Amino acid sequence: MLAGMSLGTELKRYSKGAMPRIAILTVVLMPLLYGAMYLWVFWNPFDEVAKVPVAIVNEDQPIKAAGQELNAGEQVREQLLGSGALDLHATDAAEAADGLAHGKYYFTITIPKDFSASIASALSPDPHKAKIEFTFNDANNYLAGIIGQNAAAQVTAALNDKIGQQAVDQVLVGLTTAGDGIKKAAAGSEQLAAGLHTADAGAQELASGADELAVNMVTARDGSARLADGTQQLAAGIDKATGPLLGMLNQVQSSGVKPSQYADDAARLSAGMSDVLDVVTAVGAGQSQAEKSVSQVIAGLRRSADPNMRALAEALAPVQTFLQTQGVDAATTARAGNLAKQSQALSAQLGDKNSSLRTTLAMLENGQLAGQVTQLRDGAGQLQSGAAELHSGLVQLTDGSERLAAGAGQLAAGTPKLSAGADELATGLGEGVKQLPNFGGDEQRQQTAANLSQPVALSEFTENRAPTFGTGFAPFFLPLAMFIGAIIIWMMLKPLQSRPVIGGLGGLRSVLASYWPGFLIVVAQVVVMFVVAHFAVGLDAAHPLGMLAFMLLVSGAFLALIQMFNAVLGVAVGRVVSLAFLMVQIVASGGIYPVETTAKPAQWFHPYDPMSYAVTGLRQLISGGVDNRLWISVAVLAGVAVVCLAISSWAARRNRQYTMEQLFPPIQV
Repeated sequence: MLAGMSLGTELKRYSKGAMPRIAILTVVLMPLLYGAMYLWVFWNPFDEVAKVPVAIVNEDQPIKAAGQELNAGEQVREQLLGSGALDLHATDAAEAADGLAHGKYYFTITIPKDFSASIASALSPDPHKAKIEFTFNDANNYLAGIIGQNAAAQVTAALNDKIGQQAVDQVLVGLTTAGDGIKKAAAGSEQLAAGLHTADAGAQELASGADELAVNMVTARDGSARLADGTQQLAAGIDKATGPLLGMLNQVQSSGVKPSQYADDAARLSAGMSDVLDVVTAVGAGQSQAEKSVSQVIAGLRRSADPNMRALAEALAPVQTFLQTQGVDAATTARAGNLAKQSQALSAQLGDKNSSLRTTLAMLENGQLAGQVTQLRDGAGQLQSGAAELHSGLVQLTDGSERLAAGAGQLAAGTPKLSAGADELATGLGEGVKQLPNFGGDEQRQQTAANLSQPVALSEFTENRAPTFGTGFAPFFLPLAMFIGAIIIWMMLKPLQSRPVIGGLGGLRSVLASYWPGFLIVVAQVVVMFVVAHFAVGLDAAHPLGMLAFMLLVSGAFLALIQMFNAVLGVAVGRVVSLAFLMVQIVASGGIYPVETTAKPAQWFHPYDPMSYAVTGLRQLISGGVDNRLWISVAVLAGVAVVCLAISSWAARRNRQYTMEQLFPPIQV
């Protein structure tokens, strides 16, 4: 076994002369071209985006918004030019299109004509989003387009944050103004509700009073009808009574008789008449007393038991009859007494020159009495006409009062609903006022606008972060470099030396005799590549010593794998197969894109690809987050090395007997 670890003549033959030594040095440094140089060149290209030439065209036309000039396009252009995010060149549309077509610019940014108008449309009846146009040309560079799309997303986010904040701030200013109006409306609605409560109470009273008025107006209408009928009858009666009286008064006046001249004679006549009537009354009173005495005597005689007395009573009966029938009766005596009293009164009035009777006679004499009787008749006619008009007016007033009562009833029925609606309005506005945001001052409002314009903030947490593009791709570039380094090693060294095989050494010892010198070169390759990547390029691994040890394991496994291809298939075919296997490993390792996004054959081969485990192990050792996947990768790669060495040992035993193909290989590389 120790003989198998001997360097033999493979490295000794490169120790003489300058060119062999340069060749060995070249083999040691060759992986740097694929590993460290790739890492250095593509270490962090996204930090150099500011060097990508881009054209910016501003076609926006300023507008008037809220009484102020809005030139959002110019603001955006100045903001982008001052950001330093891209190598922006302000041009016109024609120059930008020509530069994009001929590769002068990788993409263009155009601010359209309606940009400011679209920004201001947030408060218009037709709100719509403002647009910024990014134009790419993949014929210039596909990845430049990807970078441009990423920049477009960042620019859009920045503009949404800035311009959106301004637009939302305008909305919040309007909302604040509207909120003040709503507060005033709420206060007014409370006053309205209180007034409607009072109006409702008044409407109820009005309805009740209108109903009572309608009832009373009906009573008044019926009374006016009766009054009109009564005044009509009164007028007819007065006409009937005053007609003959006026005729008589006119005759008296036209006859020339002076009633006042006969007043004294009439007074004396009335006095004499009174005396005569007094005598008649006295006679009647005496006759009545005699009749009563005779009646008493006759009654007493008729009660006597003596027939003679009763006969005397019968004899006196004719006298009683005479006194009762032929004399003055009691009624006549009473009328005579009354007439006597009236004659005395008439005599007194006629004798008094200032009495009303003498005044009436004077009026009769000069015609005034006839005039007053005429006025009485005319007044009765006017009273009848006025009563008729009063009745007609009361009929109309009654109809109006009934309509008033009906309308007041409808009003009384509607005012509770109106009052309830006012209460609901006041309550709703009060609740709305409570929900209105209070922005405090301008600073708080602007902060609120900033939050509303970008309500969701991206919060990113990356575990085991790869800080640069190169750090993220180092787990892929390093195994690639190590595999190529192993291929070059077996191009310089013999994968399977003939002397140990012919000398009868065992298969494993024969394989190790070739493997051990190659592994020493691998160690040199890995150490140099690790030192350059770590100290020169800046690859700061989370587990640097573990990374170095794992890289030695990976290179050793690749060295054994390629040695197996050469030992089993021959040097020429083995080299071709090694290159082909390298390409298969690259596409199936998942070192660039997630393996799930690759073609199905790559996904099928991925679990059997040694480079897949090399990439997985280096990712955990470089970025951190070591778990069982690292130990699986170690086990798989160690197993690959052991299995490949075993197969190479079998090939060495097989090669102890030369064949014509070994002596004269059909293909030489």
